[in-house]
Amino acid sequence: MKLLGIMRHAKSDWGASDKRDFDRGLNDRGRRGAALMGEHIRDYGVRWNTLLASPAERVKRTLEAAELALHPQWDERLYLAGSDTIIEVLQEADGDAVLLAGHNPGLADLILYLVAPRNENDLFDEAKAKFPTAAFAVFELDIDDWDELRPECGKLVHFARPRDLDAELGPID
Repeated sequence: MKLLGIMRHAKSDWGASDKRDFDRGLNDRGRRGAALMGEHIRDYGVRWNTLLASPAERVKRTLEAAELALHPQWDERLYLAGSDTIIEVLQEADGDAVLLAGHNPGLADLILYLVAPRNENDLFDEAKAKFPTAAFAVFELDIDDWDELRPECGKLVHFARPRDLDAELGPID
């Protein structure tokens, strides 16, 4: 069995309209959410072997604020990657517990790819409905090696959003 954690970047700064999408950082709410989720990930109790991450500025700032004490392996392929590309990157991973930081819609699609209908649960229903910024999910994967990653090999065992930990970080009406 392998463990896969996925984290979407935190709320990005749309106020800097002079920047390319790749270069956008986080807004204040994003920094607060990333720090809170970083604490949650550290408290979750998994010793992550590897951190794979998109090199986009908002992912870099998310991980900086999260203070996960892991050295990210930046992979250009993960910038706005679809689930097929994410799977290719994961199939090259090392370790029993891999954490991945990236973007939607690829991360949300990955949830649908990994979870078999027989393993759908309330967590899956919530994550499938919306995988918001700074969300964190953990999957147990029924594989021995990452190159065996295939459709419906996983079960979603944990899902948390910033608003689950601090109501002030919930949706703005």
